[in-house]
Amino acid sequence: MITTPDNDNNFDGPMIFIIIGKGYESEASEGIDLHILLQAPDDDTAVREALNALAEEGFIEADLDQIGMLTEIPAEEPHASAYQGAVDGEVAIIRFN
Repeated sequence: MITTPDNDNNFDGPMIFIIIGKGYESEASEGIDLHILLQAPDDDTAVREALNALAEEGFIEADLDQIGMLTEIPAEEPHASAYQGAVDGEVAIIRFN
């Protein structure tokens, strides 16, 4: 996995993205609100890896609404442990029911 930023930003730490959206496990489901945290070299790669992780978790469709880069370590759970997972190379999916 490429961990070096793929742009001209001189960011010192790993590039941890947060993607906010909704995932659907069936065609009849209302959808589950999601926050996805992962490390990627750019936003295109982040979206692609997020969609692959959602497919592996059984989601058949996803609406991804926002993407951003975290510049600080979250202090509160569940985002704090999800951030650490992303730093370790995992794709962390937080579900809100």
